[in-house]
Amino acid sequence: MDAGYAAYLDQVRAHRAELGEAMAALEAALALPMGLGVTWRRRVRAALTELAHDLRDHVGLTEAEGALYTDIRASAPRLTHGVELQLKDHVELLAEVERLLAERDEGMHDPDELAGHREAATRLLDRLVRHRQRGSDLIYEAYAVDIGGSG
Repeated sequence: MDAGYAAYLDQVRAHRAELGEAMAALEAALALPMGLGVTWRRRVRAALTELAHDLRDHVGLTEAEGALYTDIRASAPRLTHGVELQLKDHVELLAEVERLLAERDEGMHDPDELAGHREAATRLLDRLVRHRQRGSDLIYEAYAVDIGGSG
């Protein structure tokens, strides 16, 4: 692996940590009691907004021409199916985070709506954890590089 691509993977690693921090912030916000009302809604909204930003950055960083997924397909064609799963995840994860932000913006006040929102956001976090695991495995299989499990 050339030095330029190694530096790119360091950028992917750093961004992975940022995305992990955004996920942790959403988890912390969701763990607050919904009885806090406006405070709970604001914390969840802020965390979802940050997560949406970091997720869009992640997609841009990994899907750009010549970037991670293009390179894996070219250098390790046996991993193409795994890349396709990651790309499909990107579409679905972005759509879900945008849906949750829009749902939140509609002004939920009913306890059942809030509980449903919390449950959907928790499922989103679960999907993101699995997405990151698969991404880490793909990078390791393609380059024998540990992208990092922390953050």
